[in-house]
Amino acid sequence: MALRIIRACKELGIRTVAVYSQPDISSLHVKYADEAICIGSAASANSYLNIPSIISAAEITDVEAIHPGYGFLAEDAHFAEICESCKIKFIGPTPENIRRMGDKMAAKDSAKKAGVPTIPGSKTVVKTKEEALKVAKELGYPVIVKAAAGGGGKGMRICHNDVRLISALLTAQREAEAAFGNPAVYMEKFIEKPRHIEIQILGDRHGHIIHLGERDCTIQRRHQKLIEETPSPILDDKLRKKMGEAAVKCAKSIGYLNAGTVEFLVDDNKSFYFMEMNTRIQVEHPITEAITGIDLIKEQLRIAFGDRVHYKQDDIKFSGSAIECRINAEDPDNDFMPSPGRITTLNLPGGRGVRLDTHAYCGYEISPYYDSMIGKLIVHGKNRTEAISICKRALDEFTIEPIKTTISFHKKVMNNPAFIRGKFSTDFIETLFQKAE
Repeated sequence: MALRIIRACKELGIRTVAVYSQPDISSLHVKYADEAICIGSAASANSYLNIPSIISAAEITDVEAIHPGYGFLAEDAHFAEICESCKIKFIGPTPENIRRMGDKMAAKDSAKKAGVPTIPGSKTVVKTKEEALKVAKELGYPVIVKAAAGGGGKGMRICHNDVRLISALLTAQREAEAAFGNPAVYMEKFIEKPRHIEIQILGDRHGHIIHLGERDCTIQRRHQKLIEETPSPILDDKLRKKMGEAAVKCAKSIGYLNAGTVEFLVDDNKSFYFMEMNTRIQVEHPITEAITGIDLIKEQLRIAFGDRVHYKQDDIKFSGSAIECRINAEDPDNDFMPSPGRITTLNLPGGRGVRLDTHAYCGYEISPYYDSMIGKLIVHGKNRTEAISICKRALDEFTIEPIKTTISFHKKVMNNPAFIRGKFSTDFIETLFQKAE
């Protein structure tokens, strides 16, 4: 993501400063930035989460703005406030936006007040097993326990009975405390076999908010997305318009600024429910760029410096179909175990309709310290059938050795009849590997 931001800045004539941890000294973002400063050791707490070090690097190099990318401090309201207090623009939403939508209960309340459908659930955080059992009785099983300050599947447990609920509550609270420093959890009715659909929005300081269509993020493992596509094969124009309008209403209800994503679950009856809002740029933003022709990072930069969103909703046109495959250094045949190590062979795909965002190169050492994603394969075709064909061809060209990657997994999905038909839900990967066994 740092490379993606640097490239957008270069095209706009903006100089860049990269920060990096000691193990990342050989990363391409360090090489391609105009300046680079080491901010600490491998541990995230000592580097990428070290706010004093990051602000010091910014002040030493006299920067005007900081783009947090995604992950680490991207959705940290305190960090956004510190940037503001130091007269450094935070390229993202306001601290108030982040705080409001970062609290899942507050976010749900905002959506309700905006008239957006929400999943039935507890009205407040659930603290005790007695409260949990009472809510479960009201909702009916299955239910899901979620971290109030959570994301990425952490602090989240699905329960089908009272015994499972009591143990899941304690586990989720501990996990939420460890991951987010906040043990608060809440409960919702668990929607079985849903589609996960998110809507990309852009908002400026003048109150103008638009959406840029949907992304279908249904194919995921343990709540971590692996494949995204747009448009979604289950949405028709009527439902797309309705969900887009709901996302805009939700964003307008809190005066949202910059890029963000409103996430929904869609059930078998095509009813949709607000799930959460991500107050940052998403990993999968390139597929939206592919079908709209809009550079989302450049829009973020312009908005941060007070520019207007120069598009009206009717100006947004969608062209073709796009798919993103996340290339992770993981072994899909061994329960997706991480596969760090040195890349000695790297053959990258290309050709019409293919974009590859990666920081990997031949000789690059994949660190065991951070997220295992090492690239994103983005393909664009005139329709979904062509996009799948381009994706298959690109995956066949793609070689990364000797480490294990998810390339083989993506090949399996692209040839799967249910995926090709667009008939799948969030349990797709689990079902796929069960059949394989």
